[in-house]
Amino acid sequence: MIIPSRSRTLKTLLGICTLVWASVGAAQQVLKVSAIPDEAPTELQRKFTPLGKYLEQKLGMKVEFTPVTDYAATVEGLAGKKLDMVWYGGFTFVQARLRTNGTAIPLVQREEDEKFRSVFITKAGSGINSVGDLKGKNFTFGSVSSTSGHLMPRYFLQQQGINPDKDMRIAFSGAHDATAFQVAGGKVDAGALNISVWEKLVEQQKIDANQVKIFYTTPPYYDYNWTVRGDLDPQVIQKIRDAFLALDARNPEHAEILKLQRAARFVPTKPENYKGIEEAARAAGLLK
Repeated sequence: MIIPSRSRTLKTLLGICTLVWASVGAAQQVLKVSAIPDEAPTELQRKFTPLGKYLEQKLGMKVEFTPVTDYAATVEGLAGKKLDMVWYGGFTFVQARLRTNGTAIPLVQREEDEKFRSVFITKAGSGINSVGDLKGKNFTFGSVSSTSGHLMPRYFLQQQGINPDKDMRIAFSGAHDATAFQVAGGKVDAGALNISVWEKLVEQQKIDANQVKIFYTTPPYYDYNWTVRGDLDPQVIQKIRDAFLALDARNPEHAEILKLQRAARFVPTKPENYKGIEEAARAAGLLK
């Protein structure tokens, strides 16, 4: 019986470790990205395409955008390791954080997301001029899981003594732009959506601000962020964070990316920023 020398054994172990690490490194050749479907799929893809190319350059790996049909799919995708990074609203981030046992990491948010708002809209001449006028009306939120299209509008309605489930006839449009179009088309009396999408629709003249008006704007709250899986390679996580923080509006290429993201710049964020969202969700009965 031949007993291998200590040096041979060490070399063998080192060789095995090298193969293991090579395998691990090879596994992360594609960054799988998605976003909550708060706008039309074509719009989400249009907004992400230049950002995806930029991230590929910075990370040195392929970046794939995977559209999903509903908000819950992004949460399950991250928890099931089918997605590596997701653009979440505040409430969906809270859900993802809970679903991943606190391991999901919020990396960055737009500067605007530190003081985000929702707007309540109605057609001009509807007779709705305040939140109190909504009693007995047909009202639409966005998605059930939307922070700015449902959770926070519901929370602020409750703060003003309005019970959406009892005082109004409510529905869910599924997305912010869909809410605006339903109000503009007279399908509902009023609705709530995030201020960023509202401003974009008005700028693009898809909504006529003379025909549809804002009658209430919520107080500010934390909202959207880019979140990654907690078990993603730490070096990749740092590269992603650095890439977002390096975006500079003075650079023409970066300016186009920021414009599509409706961001002045990206800033670091942390889980503690979303405690208020979690509290609002529990108060509204949307988290058990």
